[in-house]
Amino acid sequence: MTAYRPYQHIERRKSRQIHVGPVPVGGDAPISVQTMTNTLTTDIAATVAQIQRATRAGADIVRVSCPDEESTAALKHIVPQVDVPIVADIHFHYRRAIEAAEAGAACLRINPGNIGSAERVREVIKAARDHDCSIRIGVNAGSLEKHLLEKYGEPNPEALVESALEHAKILQDHDFHEFKISVKASDVFMAVAAYQQLADCCDHPLHIGITEAGGKRTGTVKSAIGLGNLLWAGVGDTMRVSLSAEPEEEVLVGWEILKSLGLRHRGVRIISCPSCARQGFNVIDTVAKLEERLAHIETPITLSIIGCVVNGPGEALMTDIGLTGGGGGRHMIYAAGKTDHTISDEAMVDHIVALVEARASAIAAAKAHETLAAD
Repeated sequence: MTAYRPYQHIERRKSRQIHVGPVPVGGDAPISVQTMTNTLTTDIAATVAQIQRATRAGADIVRVSCPDEESTAALKHIVPQVDVPIVADIHFHYRRAIEAAEAGAACLRINPGNIGSAERVREVIKAARDHDCSIRIGVNAGSLEKHLLEKYGEPNPEALVESALEHAKILQDHDFHEFKISVKASDVFMAVAAYQQLADCCDHPLHIGITEAGGKRTGTVKSAIGLGNLLWAGVGDTMRVSLSAEPEEEVLVGWEILKSLGLRHRGVRIISCPSCARQGFNVIDTVAKLEERLAHIETPITLSIIGCVVNGPGEALMTDIGLTGGGGGRHMIYAAGKTDHTISDEAMVDHIVALVEARASAIAAAKAHETLAAD
């Protein structure tokens, strides 16, 4: 049985490839998922713990704020304890960027125009080059340069793009090309238009995001609309969902967006009905329990949880494992789209977890065997 794949294949924009540590960004590399810590960077234990939680959720890259010398000093103790490349978030003070590069940051998030004199920009670029750091040019509608606000009257897509290209030219003039660009705004339409314009006029890899999107629910909706539009159009090489929530929540939402578009696959994809009076079991409660208990699985597996026989058998045809509600407290389990056996209410959740875990183990064993055979 072949697992479900989206009918439409998304053709991604062709961009140059750079690296954030070992993670390739751009070109034909998978779209990486990022987040940012919200702990005090000087609290090394708390920051490491938060990065590790984000990593378990699927983060490929994590950004850490470095507002002062104490934070960049802490960075050298944080980097060796985590398994993902760290981006140092730098604003204004060029020394912080140099210190972060020396401390092991894989990337520096800066605006070259805010660093200061040409000499200071040269020093930052030298540090990045010496320590194999890439750079992200981070343009934000809330902090556009004065001359652009005077020119355009207010933040707009054209101002964001012009700012980004001005900063890019600074790096290019110093023969530094290991950089990506973001042009973020909290307004979905402004951000999407800016990214589309920027994508049309350069081949730099793009970090996409809707900044300051809001809380978990509202921010997820705004991000799904904005990032979904861009990704569907093939725009975006790495992404962050910005939520007023814990970093791992940003990662989980980012992955769901990518999975929904068929751009990346990770973990259990649950297809479930909203439930109605026909349901043979409590769908909402069952799905909530399964999401929690299957969160540790990274192997791509599809699972359908449908409350009755109206759509249950049809959805089960397209998933690895399926459950359809039946009468008398007995429900049908499907394997690879075919009816397999029934299960009772009481044993249902434990049984499905066991089936999914067994399926994940079998896939992992098969991949290991393929790798061994290839060697």
